[in-house]
Amino acid sequence: MKKRYAVCGVSNRAMSMFIGPMLNTFTNHCEVVGLLDIDARRHTICKDKFPSLADVREYGPDDFKRMVAETKPDVIIVTGRDDTHAGYIVQALEHDLDVLTEKPMATTGADCRRIMDAEAKSKGKVTVTFNYRYAPIHTKIKEMVLDGKLGRITSVDLNWYIDTYHGASYFKRWNRIRENSGGLSIHKSSHHFDLVNWWIGQRPVEAFAFGALNYYGPEGELNPKKEDGRHCSTCEVKQDCSYYTRWSTRSRNLNVKDDHLGAVGNMRPTEAYSNYRPDACIFDSEINIEDTYTATVRYDQGALLSYSVNFSVPYEGYRLAINGTKGRLETTEFHMPARVPFPTPVQTIDYFPLFGSKETIHVVHREGGHGGGDPVLLEDLFLGPDPKRPYTILSGSLDGADSIGTGEAVWRSVKEKRPVRIDEVLSGNLTLSSK
Repeated sequence: MKKRYAVCGVSNRAMSMFIGPMLNTFTNHCEVVGLLDIDARRHTICKDKFPSLADVREYGPDDFKRMVAETKPDVIIVTGRDDTHAGYIVQALEHDLDVLTEKPMATTGADCRRIMDAEAKSKGKVTVTFNYRYAPIHTKIKEMVLDGKLGRITSVDLNWYIDTYHGASYFKRWNRIRENSGGLSIHKSSHHFDLVNWWIGQRPVEAFAFGALNYYGPEGELNPKKEDGRHCSTCEVKQDCSYYTRWSTRSRNLNVKDDHLGAVGNMRPTEAYSNYRPDACIFDSEINIEDTYTATVRYDQGALLSYSVNFSVPYEGYRLAINGTKGRLETTEFHMPARVPFPTPVQTIDYFPLFGSKETIHVVHREGGHGGGDPVLLEDLFLGPDPKRPYTILSGSLDGADSIGTGEAVWRSVKEKRPVRIDEVLSGNLTLSSK
């Protein structure tokens, strides 16, 4: 029997990650029965892309109750802008419906608490689609930890690098406003914190961090002109902007990927969704998030995380080391090799027993988004978890809350210059200090 799905937020992510696979790969298991969005144009774009949805009912942002009454879904998929997630998740749980939500589950610890409280009273459950867990390298790391290769985990070093194409994109669109995204310590770093939490099987307790806006905003050193309101497609000084010219020529404009509110393909600004443009200037003064963080996180079983992320690096990827009482593993990833200005090796894992010789572990890589993780995640979502997998990989609301709680604790620590406990954040009672 097919499950019935309604989609809240008809974004590019919704179409590529969920609606397309449901209609094409999992058609015997799924039926899309409702589309809800702030902009009717997105319904049109979605139905043009997927003609089989022509008769699916459409709803506005305040029509959730009516949508549920009329379409009778079994599951709500939440894929709108980050700050809309919590409202639809809570409403779904109040109707005893299951929820699939992209990360981050919410943008604040207070909203995470709302979600967990609603879930405790509901017959429905929340699944957070942390696709990074499913990449073959990442599942192999989990298996090595579970097999005891490292012993008791004592510390983790994770340095994440976002290149000047991807990094700048966050400052061209809605993410650059903290109220929309929670800041990049939540919108992006929640992915990274969840990976560490899952790998080591421990819960975060406390974070201390530093952060800054070093590259973007009006004080960015490469800002060609201090003037708000510019857009790449019409900017008179774009040929003096290194972030633009690195990825564009005079005849080919930078095409920024936007999963949520941007244009499909290369829509002209007048055709964009909701009067929204994904090519705003990365040097605008309205930007109120950071582009650089370093943080230390303490875990409930004694492990310590040393984390950094930088959103303006010449290449994209990460460097990871996990230390334990029996050994250490290391791995380096170069993401999007086509954008890296030098040859990159295939990612492997180096394992160093505490007493013994190094092993290099090669992993079978897969096609698909997020390092080959997306296709396997979708199978778990729409076919049920793989019964042959000996460990849990799908994420629930507590996983989502731990990742967001860590991200908010990092930001609050930056602002308040103090260690911040995760349970403070998730209690929902914090107000930002005026320090």
